[in-house]
Amino acid sequence: MATVEVGRTSTDQRVAEQSADVLRPPVGPRRTDWEVRYLSTLLAADLVVGLSAGGLAFRARFGGVTEYNRGYLLLSALLPLAFIVALAANRAYERRYLFVGTAEYERVLRAGFTLTAATAVLAYGFNIPLARGYVVAALPLATLACLATRFLLRARLHRSRSRGLCMRRVIVAGHAQAVAQMATRLRREHYHGLEVIGGCLPPAVDGLAAIPGADLPVFGCFDAIGDAVAATGADTVIVLSCPELDGVSLRRLAWRLEGDDVDLIVASSLVDVGGDRTTIRPVDGLPLLHVEHPTLGGARRVVKTVFDRVGAAALLLAFAPLLGLVAAAIKLNSPGPVLFRQIRVGRGGREFTILKFRSMVVDAPARLVELRQRNDGDGVLFKMREDPRVTRVGRWLRRFSLDELPQLFNVLFGQMSLVGPRPPLPEEVAAYPDDLRRRLVVRPGLTGLWQVSGRANLPWEEAVRLDLRYVENWTLSLDLVILLRTVRAVVRSSGAY
Repeated sequence: MATVEVGRTSTDQRVAEQSADVLRPPVGPRRTDWEVRYLSTLLAADLVVGLSAGGLAFRARFGGVTEYNRGYLLLSALLPLAFIVALAANRAYERRYLFVGTAEYERVLRAGFTLTAATAVLAYGFNIPLARGYVVAALPLATLACLATRFLLRARLHRSRSRGLCMRRVIVAGHAQAVAQMATRLRREHYHGLEVIGGCLPPAVDGLAAIPGADLPVFGCFDAIGDAVAATGADTVIVLSCPELDGVSLRRLAWRLEGDDVDLIVASSLVDVGGDRTTIRPVDGLPLLHVEHPTLGGARRVVKTVFDRVGAAALLLAFAPLLGLVAAAIKLNSPGPVLFRQIRVGRGGREFTILKFRSMVVDAPARLVELRQRNDGDGVLFKMREDPRVTRVGRWLRRFSLDELPQLFNVLFGQMSLVGPRPPLPEEVAAYPDDLRRRLVVRPGLTGLWQVSGRANLPWEEAVRLDLRYVENWTLSLDLVILLRTVRAVVRSSGAY
């Protein structure tokens, strides 16, 4: 295993210190410890959810205990056990589906639907006179409460990971540039829980002390991966696409890591393709990765359209008093119209007029030229943390994203979706390369991955990548997760200016 020289440059010294750190035993609970605690908490939460849903449904349907409904008390006591069995049968406790992604929530929904359907079939098949009001209240309530508790538990886990806790220690094997890119991405998206502690490079660069652009130590070439894992206490190895690591080498590496219960992750060269679109199909012992085309039309898009318009109408009714208060505050604070209208580009390149509450002075567009040199953004976007054109009321509107609420009318009119890519300006679209025009195959969104991942704090390239990821991997469950995360992003006001 390669060693790191100390004393030449500040970079060498820093990498040498990192090498010494990662060679020490890991501080804090081991991966298996916090995972066992997380699963135990998950089981306890599901048990409480089942009991609470059964009790509330009993109370709502029957009011009090009588001789007639005592059997439903037993049913309420058995509901959490049946619910946990349904969750386990749908693999909602498997580690691969927990911690990140939407697969966990999809399996909870599937478990709730399965339990509801099974209850209906059993009641009909054995002629059991179940109170439909009780069943209709208990099972959906348990499912929704389970989704909420799992969302909160995951949010707490992600907060812990932002502090460096509950992380997996990762060694990445591949070419230096690819290792540096992977380390940068995992540092930015810390909620995945993967902390890169070093890398192993091809034999051609043997003797390199540090990975350029990442300040990570090199633990030798690919033959030293097993020794590096043993020396650092790593629990995960990520193998990037690399011709030097062929199928035979990967198989031997898997055998080497198997005894120590170290996870082996093989990263393909596909970019931002979700798990729902990939399937492993073995052919003569060779695992072939089949990639399905993204769903850009059909029945699922009809469901999304109905969901968008019904949701927009409901939100407009719910926020009607707030819309009136905001309009009055804008009118009292500065002269000019309440609404700001701007041309944006929607699905298929069609232009539409986006509606927002005015948060700037009336002559803001004319003053843009003099402020161009003070741009805090990058790419084609103009952003200023302290924009002098923003009014006093406008700063509050932007902080809590209240200026975006009139876009619900754009959603209602079918020009936008509740969730989707950021609606671009015509001049932005004119500067798009061919790949970036992929964003225009779906309707832009009131919120999206770009907003829940940092909004204005994101680099332009990262915002674009998130938009493309959404287009390629859209699901209704992903929309629901983004909407929930939007509430948290708005409350925290991260990246809002």
